Amino acid sequence: MTFRLFDAPEREASQFVGFAGNLIDRQSENRSDDSASKALADPAARLMLVRDGRLFLKLTEGAFDGYFSTDEIPAFQPVLDQAILLGFSETGPVLAAPAGLDIEQLPETVKAIDYRSVNMQGLIDQSAVGAMAQAAALLAWHSTHRFCGRCGHETEMRAGGYKRHCPNCNAEHFPRTDPVAIMLTVTPEKCLLGRSKHFAPGMYSALAGFIEPGETIEAAVRRETLEEAGIRLGRVVYHASQPWPFPYSLMIGCFGEALNEDIRIDAELEDCRWFSRDEVRDMLAGNHAGGILVPPKSAIAHHLIKAWAES
Repeated sequence: MTFRLFDAPEREASQFVGFAGNLIDRQSENRSDDSASKALADPAARLMLVRDGRLFLKLTEGAFDGYFSTDEIPAFQPVLDQAILLGFSETGPVLAAPAGLDIEQLPETVKAIDYRSVNMQGLIDQSAVGAMAQAAALLAWHSTHRFCGRCGHETEMRAGGYKRHCPNCNAEHFPRTDPVAIMLTVTPEKCLLGRSKHFAPGMYSALAGFIEPGETIEAAVRRETLEEAGIRLGRVVYHASQPWPFPYSLMIGCFGEALNEDIRIDAELEDCRWFSRDEVRDMLAGNHAGGILVPPKSAIAHHLIKAWAES
């Protein structure tokens, strides 16, 4: 076996995908239960405000900004007892909080944009997009885990939002991340792409599925590919990962070696087929003769497809 760690590029593939540019120092192991309130009292604190799956963005000198100072936030009725300390940047603490103000009541200088659009349209820089992914995932987890899974009692936020505590049975609950395998099945000259009925017209992508309890990443890649397309896989290698705040997943991108080429489509897919390397290059360039497209550059599927096509 060849040991490749020191031959790997210094900038790993995960740094090129959307939602992955977070630079915040989370300090998740060094938090007191009042760390969020202490951070809110810091004049240098900045907050992200969210509501209904959207980030509030203020327009300043022709550019969007996803951060608000503590002086700016009262107008948006933030629910500060649910504020989460994301961590610390070079300028001070960074937090996120649900906004109480209805989106229809926002001033002209503030827009509420859904997370996907913020990312895909590049409305804020990649470090802020990464912070948004962290904020969205944590706030979503807190909203769905208000009650103790052991005794059913209402829980309390602790450690600045990095755990919930049950005052009734003393159970501690920590934010979860759901792992999802996304895989590009390949031969030396072809790759397998599928299409779900909810995809945009003409778009094909890599297959994907949740990793189940007691399952390795490689086993999940093989199982999902066999279930969805009837293709058996041999070798599986990891390529990159992507935080996916819908609501709190981690996409784990892999390549899989096809052992057969006869496709048997599962009901989850509308279509699934093999594409040659030349076809995929045309798809990436946006000039495929059949109008077939790949996912946008912000998606990990795009980077899996592009890495294979250019290899």
